[in-house]
Amino acid sequence: MKNNKTYKYIIAIILIAFALVIIFMGSSVLFDWFGIRANQGNYVPFVVKTNLTVAFIYLLAVYGFLHSKKWASWAMLSAALLLVYALTLLYLHIHSGGPYETRTVAVLIFRILFTLVFAGLLSINFDKKRTNTER
Repeated sequence: MKNNKTYKYIIAIILIAFALVIIFMGSSVLFDWFGIRANQGNYVPFVVKTNLTVAFIYLLAVYGFLHSKKWASWAMLSAALLLVYALTLLYLHIHSGGPYETRTVAVLIFRILFTLVFAGLLSINFDKKRTNTER
């Protein structure tokens, strides 16, 4: 049982840290705090806004995860879907000649994969807990 709690807290800490970094960086770019916007080159505002939204969904999912709510994994899947939607819009933005940074595509793909992996981890943890209580 203690191993399960450790596993749960490690997942929560990783998601919280990742979300807070995204919130800091995204808000810094949008509101031009600390001169970070100048270092970002051709950032795409709707991608930054989507990343900020997803970061808050991560925090909501962590809350649900720590309180053993089944919807936590669904929140993470929703975040992944939102990121896929942003990647699709970015693709259209690129092909219509809009300015962008190449790393934006790679970062979005990484975030989609990251979100799907953690959605799976949240789901597996919930399934393990349900299986243990049914015995």
